[in-house]
Amino acid sequence: MAAITSSVVGRFSLASMLSSFQGVKPTTALFRQRILPSLSIAVPGISLNLPVLDDIWESVLRAVPKNKVSHSRKRHRQMAGKALEDVNSLCKCPGCGETKRTHRLCQRCLEAHITDIFSLTTTTKAVLSASGSSTLHVHDTSDPAYPLKQSISDAHKLGCHHITSSRNGKVAASAGFGGEVKLWGLDQETGEWQSRGQLTGPLVKAGEVWALALSEDGSFLASTTNDGRINVWDVSADEKTKVQEYETGNGGSGSFGMCVDLSKDGRYTASGHQNGAIYIFNNENGRILYSLPGLAKPVRAVSFSPGSTRLAAAGDAGIIALYDMKHGEHVSNLTGHASWITTIDWSDTGEYLLSGSMDGKVKVWSIERGACVATHSETDKALWAVRWLPKTGKSEMFVTAGANRSLSFYREATGS
Repeated sequence: MAAITSSVVGRFSLASMLSSFQGVKPTTALFRQRILPSLSIAVPGISLNLPVLDDIWESVLRAVPKNKVSHSRKRHRQMAGKALEDVNSLCKCPGCGETKRTHRLCQRCLEAHITDIFSLTTTTKAVLSASGSSTLHVHDTSDPAYPLKQSISDAHKLGCHHITSSRNGKVAASAGFGGEVKLWGLDQETGEWQSRGQLTGPLVKAGEVWALALSEDGSFLASTTNDGRINVWDVSADEKTKVQEYETGNGGSGSFGMCVDLSKDGRYTASGHQNGAIYIFNNENGRILYSLPGLAKPVRAVSFSPGSTRLAAAGDAGIIALYDMKHGEHVSNLTGHASWITTIDWSDTGEYLLSGSMDGKVKVWSIERGACVATHSETDKALWAVRWLPKTGKSEMFVTAGANRSLSFYREATGS
């Protein structure tokens, strides 16, 4: 087959070349003779499917971008005839004077802080809030709109991490990141908070105070330190003096004191520490009463029940441990949080316990049932403080604050 193909190719090539080059010169003929032998070599059959111009042009046309309808154009078509209605039910906020919707909370008043709100405390008529900014804010809880009633400017230059108030609502104390501890008193005539000085003297070391707690009448202030000590101060007089110092380690080598609380009857002081330890001190004789087990991780919150019969403690373990104060026994655990518990608070009746966590969830616990009766998760940011509002009617209310920089109010134990 190869020989036949070679002979056919040779004949065809010779005939065509002779007919085309009859009048050429000898040099051209010689060149022709050199080329012809190469054409007589047997070549196997090769099929090449090369694209023609029509195929290439069609693909080029397909690659040209088409005019597509933009997203805004589609949105205009979808919203045709669906324009938003005008909001006519507006009024002025009695707190800040800004325009707000009727029967709605003023967002400007609630979003009063420019940084995280780290601590809250409540009185019979107000909520005091502290944040990373230098200003303390006071919201009026006697008004259903919870307006901003007072702003205490330059209270702490570097911000405030803890604020507490006495149960009678006449005294408050705040601790700043700069190490200072300031006291505030309520003016009964104007209803505004005034400065009552700060802790000073040779026994006050800058930066050693962390958590705070005031007694029922505001006469005594308890504070924790970074070396595990718990100090109790008499703040009723102009000169604030240290009346008690509790040690949790040898020579001030204790674990960081993360939280503290004073019992309502003034008999006990409780502290929670970074190593998971919980201590109860007897204020009458100045000695340690119990060293409570149950939590192996940092304890971020401790709180006595209104009757001073139980203590609740919570922290990074994600559980709330309940202790009997009569014998110092661990009686039960409340489980349900999936993150660190940062704050807890008892209701006035002692029937419910409130807790907030790092994942933004706030839970209401029934002490009698030992179970969670309500969970709220309006934010996924950390909650640093939750507090019950004093019960003034049939329903109970509470307020929460944290990394969302706003105050959230809830009505009744199951929330609303």
